[in-house]
Amino acid sequence: MTEQTGRCLCGAVRFALSGPFNWQGHCHCESCRRATASPMTSFLGVPNAQWRWTGAQPQMYESSPGVRRWFCGRCGSPMAYDADQFPGETHFFAATLDQPENYAPTFHVFAGEQLGWMKLADELPRFEGMVGTARLDRATPKDRLIARTSRHPGWGR
Repeated sequence: MTEQTGRCLCGAVRFALSGPFNWQGHCHCESCRRATASPMTSFLGVPNAQWRWTGAQPQMYESSPGVRRWFCGRCGSPMAYDADQFPGETHFFAATLDQPENYAPTFHVFAGEQLGWMKLADELPRFEGMVGTARLDRATPKDRLIARTSRHPGWGR
């Protein structure tokens, strides 16, 4: 694989990625939505030995114990995410790639938290939580409604 590069909005924080990625996927969890001010975010998991910062060092915010979110201290662009539960791997935001059209997602995680007004037409697998949890794309609309309302008691009433 050829090296891929990315940057923040102002260009101060830059990175380079090499080698195959561990995975590429979309996340619908509330935490990622709030961290990016978007209805979902798209990540690629990169082994730590296969990336480096090439510009300014980003700032870090520990959003919860063992979870670190990296962002540009000048423009505020979210750049990456790492967590103790994913040792040896950093997750980069696909939208920060210099060539985001090369991003090829293969799944959705936390699709059980997908916003109801966001309609997606892709046919990627949709997991209720992390990969390996219940597949919502195989569920009926009634099953999906039950899953959502059972986790969020106020919904659907």
